[in-house]
Amino acid sequence: MASRGTVKPVGNFNANADAETLYKAMKGLGTDEDAILQLLTARSNAQRQEIKASYKTLFGKDLIDDLKGELGGKFETLIVGLMSPPIAYDVTSLRNAIKGAGTDEKVLVEILASRTPQQVKDIIAAYRQEYDDDLEEDICGDTSGHFKRLLVILLQANRQTGIQQGNIESDAQALFKAGEEKFGTDEQSFVTILGNRSAEHLRKVFDAYMKLSGYQMEETIQRETSGNLRDLLLAVVKCARSVPAYFAETLYYAMKGAGTDDNTLIRVMVSRSEVDMLDIRAEFRKMFASSLHSKIKGDTSGDYRKALLLLCGGDDA
Repeated sequence: MASRGTVKPVGNFNANADAETLYKAMKGLGTDEDAILQLLTARSNAQRQEIKASYKTLFGKDLIDDLKGELGGKFETLIVGLMSPPIAYDVTSLRNAIKGAGTDEKVLVEILASRTPQQVKDIIAAYRQEYDDDLEEDICGDTSGHFKRLLVILLQANRQTGIQQGNIESDAQALFKAGEEKFGTDEQSFVTILGNRSAEHLRKVFDAYMKLSGYQMEETIQRETSGNLRDLLLAVVKCARSVPAYFAETLYYAMKGAGTDDNTLIRVMVSRSEVDMLDIRAEFRKMFASSLHSKIKGDTSGDYRKALLLLCGGDDA
């Protein structure tokens, strides 16, 4: 599977030379932010880990600590995010979402709806190793109701694979009976079916559901559920249809209207830069008739903007 990311490993990579460049950029008075962002956005995450190791070997200092000491604000958050290995980045994001003041449900929804079952298993193991805590227990302590139940199902990382031809019609019927056809909503059916079937199976179910009910699955969820459960069900449905389209929409709403949701913008740009950013850009262009590049450019400024635009890659004007 060729990576659909915008960030690729650089050829003729020399970790020591890169560590030297970064050291010089931070040495003495003032910081050469441009040198830092140009270098780090042009290296793969695996290469950044090697640079970090070389930096410590050469200078006896921790690169991340130095970056935190020299940079500030959103730019610092972005650069430090780029320096984290992908699973560790998700683990930290989830931990902060749970352990901060109040729960940041948006982060739980985004990560658990969009990651593959194998990634979820890796996240759970890394979380236990890092914090000596059980991710599922921590999430259960912070959430409730069917929202909690669906998160727990997603944490089992046990989604079926392939298409169960015999169940397409019955799944569509069950969802119809659980929502549009009855007074009130049987949330459990939504949670069980959407949480356990494979993406390709669900796409067939959505088509059958449309024929049966005359509604898109998303329309029914909007009408029949509310709050965090609605957000999570919608994210699961959108990710079953297309993960890049889900992230294109997530980015759009992070920048829409007054103010920018920088945390979401940073999280998505960092975590998808080596995965599917090219596809996200294509979906963004299709869905919103403007390029992701131009949206980021209009919504951000300074070194932060420069770094984000390098992660975005080209402009699909």
